[in-house]
Amino acid sequence: MIGFFEHQYLSYKKNHIRNLLALANADGHMHKKEVELLYKIGQRYGLKDWQVKNLVDSKEKFELNIPDNFNDRMNLLYDLILMVYADEKVEKREIEFCQDVAKRFGMKKEIVQWLLQVFENGTPPPPDDWAEIKREAQEKYLVKKKA
Repeated sequence: MIGFFEHQYLSYKKNHIRNLLALANADGHMHKKEVELLYKIGQRYGLKDWQVKNLVDSKEKFELNIPDNFNDRMNLLYDLILMVYADEKVEKREIEFCQDVAKRFGMKKEIVQWLLQVFENGTPPPPDDWAEIKREAQEKYLVKKKA
């Protein structure tokens, strides 16, 4: 039996994959390379292949789940940008999806174009650079709330 916090973390990981699935389906079909990336990201999050397969095979329509904090939101944008590049075709619908996600995260939609450049044709930045990229994104692209 898993405890409450383990259940919460499992839900967080599955929601992360569901968010990526929503993007993968944004163009009307899922490319083989997008599916492969979903499994790879699932493994990085400690999900079993059967758990990812259940999500991929699900016929439910996925709604965007907004992570609770800026760090988790940026990590989701990181994986969304990887997904945009996965099939080696950057499509307008995928960019629009990511821009909508950014806006719902309280960020300027311009962050998507910036991240596409940071990822240079699908090559993610080195992990050591990601903390600095997140800091810069918070300064430049986080929408400031009016007092």
